[in-house]
Amino acid sequence: MELSELEAVSDDAMDSFLEKFRSQPYSGGFHEDQWEEEFEKIPLFMKKTPSEIDLRENPDLACLQSIIFDDELSPDELAKIYKDEGNDYFKEKDYKKAVTSYTEGLKKKCGDPDLNAVLFTNRAAAQYYLGNFRSALNDVTAARKLKPCHLKAIIRGALCHLELKNFAEAVNWCEEGLQIDAKEKKLLEMRAKADKLKRTEQRDIRKAKLKKMKEQNQNEALLRAIKARNIRLVSEAATEDEDFPSEGLGEVVLDGFSSENPHGARLSVDDQGRLSWPVLFLYPEYAQSDFISAFHEDSRFIDHLMVMFGEVPSWDLGQKYCPDNLEVYFEDEDRAELYRVPPKSTLLQVLQHPRYFVKALTPAFLVCVGSSPFCRNYLQGRKVHQVK
Repeated sequence: MELSELEAVSDDAMDSFLEKFRSQPYSGGFHEDQWEEEFEKIPLFMKKTPSEIDLRENPDLACLQSIIFDDELSPDELAKIYKDEGNDYFKEKDYKKAVTSYTEGLKKKCGDPDLNAVLFTNRAAAQYYLGNFRSALNDVTAARKLKPCHLKAIIRGALCHLELKNFAEAVNWCEEGLQIDAKEKKLLEMRAKADKLKRTEQRDIRKAKLKKMKEQNQNEALLRAIKARNIRLVSEAATEDEDFPSEGLGEVVLDGFSSENPHGARLSVDDQGRLSWPVLFLYPEYAQSDFISAFHEDSRFIDHLMVMFGEVPSWDLGQKYCPDNLEVYFEDEDRAELYRVPPKSTLLQVLQHPRYFVKALTPAFLVCVGSSPFCRNYLQGRKVHQVK
């Protein structure tokens, strides 16, 4: 066939090829509105490698992976490949992917104990930077079983114990590492730090024990003082039908002493053995209250009222709350009855009344203006007793 005839056939074939694309457009091309996503699927242009490769979603990448991880490679060779891959991720500070790679390497169960020790130790380092200190410690422990003198594993184990506040264990690991290399700077520094923290921890434990013992002695002294005064206590959780026998009183009292009053005050005893109570005054007419942090048991109610109402409070718009006009009551919740307290009574005299029960170690009293309509309405229909 002559050249001119070949050129004619070639032209006819090209025309036929182009005509085919006019009638049957190429279906494998990029879409204009999704070209960036399409490019991201091509391994060469990927900005980020997926952590798990799906054959259907990324066939090209799966093909490349199968080339790299050929089934003909030995477990030792595959483990080394995954170790190197994990090291690359570690250098990029992509610790999660590094952990995945080292884990895949360990799954190959290669016969080289040194390589497995390195995989465990490197995974421990990645876990450490992820904040998974317990997992990291497990890995270095596994590494040391394979290679007891693996210094990197020992160093990382000591670091993990420091983070977990196991200071005594950290010192032990440092000591074991220094038997291998007595001049290892990291171990020397860590041992000094861990030893200092261990001694500080031991000192704090001793101080806490002494503080607890001191508080227990104080509580026992308070308990004796309360029992000697025949003062009745009730916890906040007690129901109206619930009584506390004398042998159970200590538990109720000591539980109350273990935490401070919400206002920061607590029952106390002075050098003369006299008690001071945190006391709450309630003014139901105006939904107001006053809190006395230390009401001495020998102080009278009128003495505190004179101080509190020496000036007219801002909420007393009618200026009715003068000490001479005020009446003090306590409530017997079991019987729904009230007891009027003489202003010149001391706190101790009232607390020793057979129908007074101290709730949550904070005595409470109602205060209102005796001549006011509110007080008359408040008392109407309720039985009122006079404390003598």
